[in-house]
Amino acid sequence: MSRIFVSGHGGMVGSAILRALSSSAKDWQIITKTRADLDLCDQGAVEDFIRNERPEFIINAAGKVGGIHANSTYPAEFIRENLLINANLIHSAWQHGVRRFLNLGSSCIYPRDAHQPLREECLLSGPLEPTNSAYALAKIAGLEMCRHYREQYGVLFHSAMPTNLYGPGDNYHADNSHVLPALIRRFHEAREKKLNEVCIWGTGKPRRELLHADDLAEGLLHLLELEDPPDWVNLGSGEDQTILELANMVKAVVGFSGEITHDLSKPDGTPIKSLDVSVMASLGWQSAIPIRDGITRTYADFRQRLKEGSLRI
Repeated sequence: MSRIFVSGHGGMVGSAILRALSSSAKDWQIITKTRADLDLCDQGAVEDFIRNERPEFIINAAGKVGGIHANSTYPAEFIRENLLINANLIHSAWQHGVRRFLNLGSSCIYPRDAHQPLREECLLSGPLEPTNSAYALAKIAGLEMCRHYREQYGVLFHSAMPTNLYGPGDNYHADNSHVLPALIRRFHEAREKKLNEVCIWGTGKPRRELLHADDLAEGLLHLLELEDPPDWVNLGSGEDQTILELANMVKAVVGFSGEITHDLSKPDGTPIKSLDVSVMASLGWQSAIPIRDGITRTYADFRQRLKEGSLRI
């Protein structure tokens, strides 16, 4: 039995990883800690935890995340907290002999104007998208730490860059959520209130690739089985849609019959962001949940959590 610590296990990604580990053929002894029990920004607390618990594997799914509004409004918090979490976990893992460390980056770390679809080698080749540069810089630092620790110390520390994620347990905050949960909440509330229209930010023309959190979790477990994984690799669906196309899919799934309008005073964000997933495909993995099916499942989870009073808002 292998001991594995999943940081950020209470979030959408972390909980998906727990589901995948629990249903895996491999016998995992899963270690988790709530934020109240372990402050990942506290270096001493992280060192004590890893020294005492002795995990053999760590998947780092912890971090401060949010959409365009949150990243633009709280850049200091985004860069500080994510830098501390990465630095504390990576260094303590090396200090106390963790056998394998799998770090989660993000597709937003790539340059704003990089050639699409984004290949792993274009990292650090140009300026970042200004609306999320603080978060992106912190995530890049985590990737670079893993790469340099692997190079200097010979440890198997590596990273995965997921595309935009969605799924059960997502954050539906009115201002700080990502695009798909924001759309689900907006269309659901409009239907409940019998409104005539739903207004979306910007032109609706930017393109976004989405990956279901359960797909991501399966991809991460696949990476853990590889003896010599890349320093970093993209994890995505290989398909993208415009924001307007996503809005129309959500509209259909929710059953909203009104119109979609646009608030052109709001920013579009990055014009297009899709990942080249050819490296991951060559390693024997590809996503399995189609976007329409994923939205349907996610909306069902939204309604159930709303009914239970456990929705993250």
